[in-house]
Amino acid sequence: MRYTIKDTVTLHNGVEMPRFGLGVYQTREGQEIENAVRWALEAGYRSIDTAAFYGNEAGVGKAVRESGIPREEIFITTKVWNIDQGYDKTLAAFETSLKKLAMDYIDLYLIHWPVRGMYPKTWNALETIYKSGKARAIGVSNFLNYHLEALANTAHIVPMVNQVEFHPYLQQVELQAYCQEHNIQVEGWRPIMGGKVLDIPELVAIGEKYNKSAVHVTLRWMLQLGVVMIPKSSQKRRIQDNANIFDFELSAEDMEIINSLDRDHRTGPHPDTF
Repeated sequence: MRYTIKDTVTLHNGVEMPRFGLGVYQTREGQEIENAVRWALEAGYRSIDTAAFYGNEAGVGKAVRESGIPREEIFITTKVWNIDQGYDKTLAAFETSLKKLAMDYIDLYLIHWPVRGMYPKTWNALETIYKSGKARAIGVSNFLNYHLEALANTAHIVPMVNQVEFHPYLQQVELQAYCQEHNIQVEGWRPIMGGKVLDIPELVAIGEKYNKSAVHVTLRWMLQLGVVMIPKSSQKRRIQDNANIFDFELSAEDMEIINSLDRDHRTGPHPDTF
């Protein structure tokens, strides 16, 4: 199937979310974040994923405004941090994020981590925000099956997105199945394992067949799986290069080889022990 950088998935509430975007974790506020977002938008990206915890929402908003691209053409995600969870604190945290971004609405607002005993009330706050129209979609991040099942006991709205660590060594097959069954879009963070996919021989070998890098192979694999991805970089060359995945297609055999690499190996924290 042919894809372009502008292609979207349709969330269960009808909102269109780009399949490919820029992650900005650890990109510093100020010139660094403003440059990264500007370069991404110039390269055709239309989705930017930030969070209150990243401390760079203001720079994201500034770069979006200065891009000259209409706001409605750019998909902005941000997240409520752990210490701000709970109903009232989440409502206040959302308004703070809106103010820093200098935007009237967010395209996707997520619970950053499933803080034990707190995330059901936090989710109720997200439902209130969604009903107000200030967030076009709401979802969760780093939720496992049992977190989603627990949430379902008190939720009135099913999350539209679950953003989790996802790459060839951590494919979370059971979670994928659960999300698919409940029409929750899976989005992957750290898709190229901080560059470590370049050291996986199978990915390098597949890349040589297509004259592509292991990074391109990994991102194309996720694209064909239907997993939304947000590779992060603050370097212009890498931001541009990461997007070079739309001019080739992995064969079914190569997809199966990558599917077989799953090791249940996390490069980031486990949601239960974070």
